[in-house]
Amino acid sequence: MTSLVQLPRRVVADASSAASSAVSAAANAVGDVVRIPLRPLLPSNSVDDWGRDDHLIQALSPYIRLRWAVTVGTHHHLPVHAGALLVTNQRRYSLSPMYVAWALGQAIGRPVRFVGRPDIAPVGAALRRLGGLLHDPAEVEGALRHGELVVLGTSPTNHPRHAGVVDHEIVGAAVMAGVHVFPVASMSARLGRSARADVGPMVRNRHNRRGPLAEVELSEAVQRSLQKMLDEFGGTYTGVAPIDWLGEG
Repeated sequence: MTSLVQLPRRVVADASSAASSAVSAAANAVGDVVRIPLRPLLPSNSVDDWGRDDHLIQALSPYIRLRWAVTVGTHHHLPVHAGALLVTNQRRYSLSPMYVAWALGQAIGRPVRFVGRPDIAPVGAALRRLGGLLHDPAEVEGALRHGELVVLGTSPTNHPRHAGVVDHEIVGAAVMAGVHVFPVASMSARLGRSARADVGPMVRNRHNRRGPLAEVELSEAVQRSLQKMLDEFGGTYTGVAPIDWLGEG
């Protein structure tokens, strides 16, 4: 006859508890090994509701100044507390929405975000920490409704003084959020650090319309205002065309 030996329940529970404790301790040890070397030196509460890390941006500001020395002009047009959509021209590969957002944020002392971060890791997550938003009207409208300043780049162009097409869907998000739209003319040197960002006055539609035509007409009006500001920009004139071309961007 084979007899079945039953262990006391307390012994089984103690053995199970000990195994669970061992697994938890091992997991914590592995987590500590992984987390400690990667733990940032910044405060844990430095990220706002939209993912922007102000402490990180301030820490990176000296390095950003090594790349761009931005002169900001006429930023008194911007609202002090309300949200607004800022549309800037964009030469191809110039990253103008990023440096315009950073420069305006430093000048007016409030967060400024930019549209255009990709929704892929790790680039998207890194740009979100720097204030990037998805090129999505819903996300932009949400930020504008909460009183945020958002920079939108036009379609990229090869010429530094040409204002590209303005995305009417993002402008429509500003219309739905009930905020104003401002043109921001920007220019940066191709081979130097000098850059410039001038904020123009608020752009209004000539006619009060409802529906999709309102955002289309407002987008075209912003593009015209931006082109006018770029035409008035003073550039580099040395008499040598290649040097003048490289000196602006």
